[in-house]
This record gives sequence, structure tokens and C-alpha cells, in this order.
Amino acid sequence: MTAVFKTAAPYLEDEMNLPVKDLEAAIPFYETVMGFLVVSRHDAPHKSAVLGRDGIQIGLAENGGDPGQEGCFFEVDNAEAAFAELKSNGLKQEEANFRIDQHGAASYKVFFVIAPDRLCYCLGEEQG
Repeated sequence: MTAVFKTAAPYLEDEMNLPVKDLEAAIPFYETVMGFLVVSRHDAPHKSAVLGRDGIQIGLAENGGDPGQEGCFFEVDNAEAAFAELKSNGLKQEEANFRIDQHGAASYKVFFVIAPDRLCYCLGEEQG
């Protein structure tokens, strides 16, 4: 069972400009584990790529930023299915360590994934 990624919201400023040190080294994790496809690549003003999945897009860029300080929240339709999918795709994380986080009036069942490039992703399913 695969999950549907519904939205992407950056932690800081721009989900289309997430910093990575080495774009070519970063992309395989997103394709293989996270299920994204490369939509486009650019060399100027710096090396970057747009990746897409389920109608959402993120951008990775060699922009000099610190990957350890950035990432995205992905709203998914099913948090447990999302973790199972990523694990079956090769995610080297034994437990999801699900928890309930409050964001405004909404509650989300969430788990976190830290990519090899050090970007941190929170995947969450809104709880009804």
C-alpha cells in the first residue's frame, strides 16, 4: 500500500529551494526511498532539481544553505502506510516513533525522516 502525499510545506521559507551540498548524491534517496521523480534540472543560478510526487513538488538546490536546518512537512493520507512504503523502499529507520502533534486547530499523527543529505522531513496525517 502506498500513501498519497497531499501537500508540502517548508519549515523555513521555500520548499522549492531546499539546500543540499551535492545534488547528484542527494537525488537517489528521493527517487528510491521517497518515491519522487525528477521533473526538471537546472544549472543556473546554481545546480538544482525539481522533484514531484502525487501532484506536489519540492526543489533541491546547491545554494549554500545548511540542510541540517531545513526540510518540509508532508501531509499524507495515511501516516502508517507512508512509513511502511518508505521502509519497503529501503528507508534505514527501524521505528516510525509516531506521535500526535498539534498545529493550530488540527492534530496530526506524525513521524520524522532525516535524509542522507541531512534535510529533515515530517510526514503527518490529519486526525479527525
